[in-house]
Amino acid sequence: MQGKNPERQTEGQYIYTELPTVLFGSFSQHSTRCVTVSCATGIHWSPDMARLALPVLLILCFSVLNICQSRPPRTRKAVTPAQSGEKDDVKFQIERLWQEVNSLKEMQALQTVCLRGIKAHRKCYLTIEEPKHYHEANEDCIAQGGTLATPRDATENNELRDYAKRSAPGSKDFWIGVADIVKEGQYVDVNSLPVSFFNWDQSKKQPTGNKRESCVALSVAAQGKWYDEVCRSLKKYICEFVIP
Repeated sequence: MQGKNPERQTEGQYIYTELPTVLFGSFSQHSTRCVTVSCATGIHWSPDMARLALPVLLILCFSVLNICQSRPPRTRKAVTPAQSGEKDDVKFQIERLWQEVNSLKEMQALQTVCLRGIKAHRKCYLTIEEPKHYHEANEDCIAQGGTLATPRDATENNELRDYAKRSAPGSKDFWIGVADIVKEGQYVDVNSLPVSFFNWDQSKKQPTGNKRESCVALSVAAQGKWYDEVCRSLKKYICEFVIP
């Protein structure tokens, strides 16, 4: 099987071929090495060639391992105080912009509500003619950006009375934001703050002191006087919105 040019010979299922000695010139300059190629099992190196290839493969493996170990690990660049300060400043600016946008949205919503109601004393009022329980009425006002209206003096009380007459003709009374639910006789507003102004209907001996009657309504029929009522009663109500 030796010659100047590689030859192919078949014997059964095996093919014998000679590789030029130049591939192994450093090991032998006057010999060839044979490779057996099996159609069934693939390539088989001759014992001499296997002995020559193994050291080369080991050297290559060690070389790759050394290169991988010599590479420095990837690390994040250190953030300087100046860069950190810039990021905080940008974050602060974004948060402030969002606050301004939300404030503008609230003001726009208030303006829309106030166009439907009336403005008085840095507040605007809106009557709701769909009867609800006291707590449901307050929740609806909150959902619109306000609370149940709470007159703080006689002037505000008269404004509410007159507005209720104009906006809902024929209605007798409306829920307002005063109640003594937590403690009998201790009246607070919807924010649980003590109420200092009262306009009880003394002719009806209001408040009655009945523990079941813990929510307050403003009577249009009685010229804006107040009276205690059961909180589960269905009534129309007046929402209050503070104008910034």
